[in-house]
Amino acid sequence: MTWDGIAPRLGGEIVVVEPLAPEHESGLWEAASDPEIWRCMPVNAVESRAAFGAWFAEALDRSSAGLDQAFAVLDAGSGAPLGSTRYLALRPEHRGLEIGWTWLSRAAWGTGANVEAKLLLLGHAFDALGCMRVEFKTDALNERSRAALEALPARFEGIFRRHMIVRDGALRDSAWYAVTDEEWPAVRENLLRRLSRSR
Repeated sequence: MTWDGIAPRLGGEIVVVEPLAPEHESGLWEAASDPEIWRCMPVNAVESRAAFGAWFAEALDRSSAGLDQAFAVLDAGSGAPLGSTRYLALRPEHRGLEIGWTWLSRAAWGTGANVEAKLLLLGHAFDALGCMRVEFKTDALNERSRAALEALPARFEGIFRRHMIVRDGALRDSAWYAVTDEEWPAVRENLLRRLSRSR
């Protein structure tokens, strides 16, 4: 089993999720400018324009190599870049992948953009790619991210202690969550209910 051409453009009413491309870079740089977005990320991509360029280039390189599939999240109405996310830890032989590296501009928080992006990505993973498991991990101290995952709801599966060395040599414990194919129908219904309330 392979996932060649892993994801096309995925369109919703609030956001469009499409494969990351060079033309997204300048708009994403503007969307990413709030340091709070990067507070719990492994790197601070907005400490300089060069740092953001390195993060962006790595995302494109990993996508080209088939290691990840990076996406731009765009406003469905205007097409303006709102943020980015990825499929990573691709395991077609085990019908699994991870959704991560997700961030949105501060202006998009609480608008339903993240909810719909997750609905589109989870839907493609389970319904088109045939996944039986989609994973998420976040800094164990990132209460905002953990609350968002629990609201999907994704099931909390534990803490990996001293899991990563992040910026400035700091150690990170990672909280792991997952949704399985058996859980997906209920998760999808919950996401659709949440979206209907945000419109």
